[in-house]
Amino acid sequence: MLNKIISGGQTGADRAAIDLAIKLNIPHGGWIPKGRKTESGPLSLKYRLKEMDTADYPSRTKQNIIDSHGTVIVTRGKLTGGSELTKVFAKVAGKPNCHIDLSNNDTFEAAIILQSFILENRIQILNVAGPRASHDPGIYFDVKSILEAVFYMMFLNSIEEEKIKALVPPNQFKPGQLKPNFPKTKEQAIQLIAGELPLKTKTFIARLPGSSIQYLYFGWMDYLKGRMGLDSGNEALFSKISLGRDSMTFTVEDGVMEIVKLLKQYLETHYSLKVVK
Repeated sequence: MLNKIISGGQTGADRAAIDLAIKLNIPHGGWIPKGRKTESGPLSLKYRLKEMDTADYPSRTKQNIIDSHGTVIVTRGKLTGGSELTKVFAKVAGKPNCHIDLSNNDTFEAAIILQSFILENRIQILNVAGPRASHDPGIYFDVKSILEAVFYMMFLNSIEEEKIKALVPPNQFKPGQLKPNFPKTKEQAIQLIAGELPLKTKTFIARLPGSSIQYLYFGWMDYLKGRMGLDSGNEALFSKISLGRDSMTFTVEDGVMEIVKLLKQYLETHYSLKVVK
């Protein structure tokens, strides 16, 4: 089972992979050139990548291939430059590799290809590579969407799917009713959602392992978007959720996950069952 994502930390495909890992509470890592070098400047320390002793890009590429169980290279067109070198290194190292060409496959097809690659090769640590943002400005969102789709498909095939979906609160509003007052702050959103959950559900979420929080995100996406008005243009709340985030990459779906994490933190504090010895 895939349980860790690594990359070289470069803008574009690399960054999308580790941003998705952080979003879904999946362990991430990898090696990055000395000085945490990327084309946009030193990589933030929030990313748990280790520095090489050299600023050489190929050296970190080799090490990430060695440290993973397999590498996926996502491009739009044929392999060139660093992406082509990555495939060569993987072949020399005898490590499984998969090239996905987005000029021939849409996001859903790419996710199916990647999921098959992961399952067939029993990959637990996946190395993700592809062009930097300056070479392909849209690759960030493509790679992030592909990886998220892979984890969503894993959720659909998990024993947790029905359990999580069964906990979704019923629709509070019927067609024709006045538009509800949507929350305008993160605190209001958490209080609103928590206030509508039965005690059993609150306790379940409070005790849910952090590594499984992605299941709550996937299973409750439509409910949370609708209940908080994020699918109805609730700009007041979205601006609060996205404060301090990159406005070019932070999406409504990222905002939903932020609320999921805050909700879990709140419920852990107030509804975790304590064992008395």
